[in-house]
Amino acid sequence: MIYKVFYQETKDRNPRREQTKSLYIEVEANSELDGRIKTRKLVEEKTDYNIEFIELLSDKHLEYEKESGVFALTEL
Repeated sequence: MIYKVFYQETKDRNPRREQTKSLYIEVEANSELDGRIKTRKLVEEKTDYNIEFIELLSDKHLEYEKESGVFALTEL
């Protein structure tokens, strides 16, 4: 399963929509909820990011992200 994580680079400042960034992580999971939990844990352990939202990408959404040219899996 591939998840898109929306985040702010620091927890020290108030979040601003204009500064939201995203990354893509592939996680082995039994369910969508299990994948979200594993993704959050992984990002929190490896970074200082302030996670805003974690989204499971559907096949169509993944295809769109790949076509837009911004898609790249992140390894933490």
